[in-house]
Amino acid sequence: MNRDINHKRHVQHQRKYNHHHGHNRRDNLLPFGIIETAASGDVDAINAVLKHYEGYIIVLSTKRLFDEQGNPYMMVDNEMRRTLETRLIVKIMQFDLNRAA
Repeated sequence: MNRDINHKRHVQHQRKYNHHHGHNRRDNLLPFGIIETAASGDVDAINAVLKHYEGYIIVLSTKRLFDEQGNPYMMVDNEMRRTLETRLIVKIMQFDLNRAA
């Protein structure tokens, strides 16, 4: 159940990010060669994947906080950002190229 809620939240954030940045689904795809090279452990390719998803990761790690007067403001939670980047790197390294082909 919790996984379904997280997936729905992920999809909502992705749509919001894509709409805001004028991306459609095709524009947002990484070339398979970069994914393949990143999955083999190439640091430059991994960094390219991280750069590709940087904006989306920032959107996901942004929190709404309140100042002393109760006024809302937005702030990137850098710990959450690093956690998401780390999880993405782990998933890149676990990516099964044989299954994707």
